[in-house]
Amino acid sequence: MEFFRIINIQTTEEQLQKGLSFKNFNSLNESLFILNYENNSVNIGGIWGEFTLKREEIKGGVRFALAECPNALTWTTTTGYPPDKEQIVLHLTINRTEKEQDFIDEINDFLDDWERGILGFFKKTPSEIV
Repeated sequence: MEFFRIINIQTTEEQLQKGLSFKNFNSLNESLFILNYENNSVNIGGIWGEFTLKREEIKGGVRFALAECPNALTWTTTTGYPPDKEQIVLHLTINRTEKEQDFIDEINDFLDDWERGILGFFKKTPSEIV
């Protein structure tokens, strides 16, 4: 299944990669919290339990993945590419074609949280993004 959000913020790939870091993680969302750091991944807790969260810089932005998730939940935050080259595209996937409505609602709440966090974070001036 795929879920998309177009976030009305103009930024660059570099600003996304710099801003969407584990250092800024708690400013970006309320759905997940970091339990401990390990190089380019962290152990996180949240509504779905505890997982290893991997972060990878990709063309256009950043990809996050829950390593042990049975649904292979992954989300990317990019700019400069379709479906909207001028805005931030938040794209989440799971490896299922169908899920219960409660789970879909949880995913939408998760995306709402990330959208609010990204909007708040990237409305700062570029020099404030660390």
